[in-house]
Amino acid sequence: MELTPKQIVRELDRYIIGQDEAKRAVAVALRNRYRRAQLPQELRDEIVPKNILMVGPTGVGKTEIARRLAKLVDAPFVKVEATKFTEVGYVGRDVESIIRDLVEASVRICKAKASEKVKARATVLAEEQIVDLILHPNRKPTNPIDVLLGNKPKQPELPEGERQRLASRAQELREQLMRGELEEVEIDVEVEDAPKDVEINGASVNIGSMMGDMIPKKTKMRRMKVADARRLLVSQEESKLIDMDAVTEEALRRAEQDGIVFIDEIDKVAGRSANGPDVSREGVQRDILPIVEGSTVSTKYGVVKTDYMLFIAAGAFHVAKVTDLIPELQGRFPVRVNLNPLTREDFKKILSQTDNALTRQYEALLAVDHVHLKFEESALDALAEAAQRANETKEDIGARRLHTLFEKMLEDISFNAGGDMPDVEVVVNGEYVRTHLGEDGKTVDMRQYIL
Repeated sequence: MELTPKQIVRELDRYIIGQDEAKRAVAVALRNRYRRAQLPQELRDEIVPKNILMVGPTGVGKTEIARRLAKLVDAPFVKVEATKFTEVGYVGRDVESIIRDLVEASVRICKAKASEKVKARATVLAEEQIVDLILHPNRKPTNPIDVLLGNKPKQPELPEGERQRLASRAQELREQLMRGELEEVEIDVEVEDAPKDVEINGASVNIGSMMGDMIPKKTKMRRMKVADARRLLVSQEESKLIDMDAVTEEALRRAEQDGIVFIDEIDKVAGRSANGPDVSREGVQRDILPIVEGSTVSTKYGVVKTDYMLFIAAGAFHVAKVTDLIPELQGRFPVRVNLNPLTREDFKKILSQTDNALTRQYEALLAVDHVHLKFEESALDALAEAAQRANETKEDIGARRLHTLFEKMLEDISFNAGGDMPDVEVVVNGEYVRTHLGEDGKTVDMRQYIL
């Protein structure tokens, strides 16, 4: 069942305070993907996604929206930093690798779904292999030359009595395996000795995969416990049972129709300087343009069209302005939303209402060492006030300021707690916050600076 816009916003509200305009825009864009999929083919091809540009200061939730979306949507999703890419002709990653990463993500999703369908069968086959490995512990690894020539090693013929004894022992081992009595037993397992990836021009390349199936895969023997061997063997059996051609076809279709690309720090490639260290900035924009507009990209799985992918770009635009982007790229992001700076009330809500609140995180962390923190209302007020004041008098880094304040406030407790003490309850109130934050916790009288 696809989530409605209201449900998407409700899920985002669990982790992100405020920024309703950005949440609504993202929710509508995601729902429109589902609506488009229900239309007839001829009309569906005419409807393209309305890309979104999120503008707002750092630390207000732009990247967090992307992270939560990735977990929320059952669709190929990739988040990239615009600063990682260089213009074609320069050393580094080119922007087409964004689409290749998206296709990889789509393949992983489709492969995981296909694996779930064959998991039961793969588990049975893996357990049969484990029983066989326990019964025949000294079996030699497969010779790649024999595999290449199609020679299978012949097993010696066993007398009838020996075969019955092995069958009885195998049944006994299966029962022990089902009861979990063999999890700690160590066995020798033949595993694939995959060659390491090599980095070429910023891209990771597997030399072994380039050769395809022309040469047999090299294997080696590894000693491991049955619990670990089961996971490995189940994965190997799933790979054998999955139809990778069907997975690849579905993955390419999903990447084209449902793919979402989040481009962060888009403001860092804005600007039109023709010289200096940022000479390739505008070139990156020009390279991003055809992908956002709709083009064809070659991947190792096949050719992918980007016409119907949804692109969401985000940037603080502190130094550069949105108008510093080339006009063609601005036009490709018709939905523009502004995210607001965080207020004192927002900081307090972040500390008390979100599912991943820092107060809950530190309570759980220090409870491991028998220190039980209890945050009073006055502590949340003091922290929110300190965060807002620090952002006003220093650089505004948004909600990230809270991490700085928490580390400073709890430094003594975190250092002295070691797990070798009895349970201790520490009540954190407003006075405690102001005392431990020092200068950061004091109210500054601005009248002294007025002439």
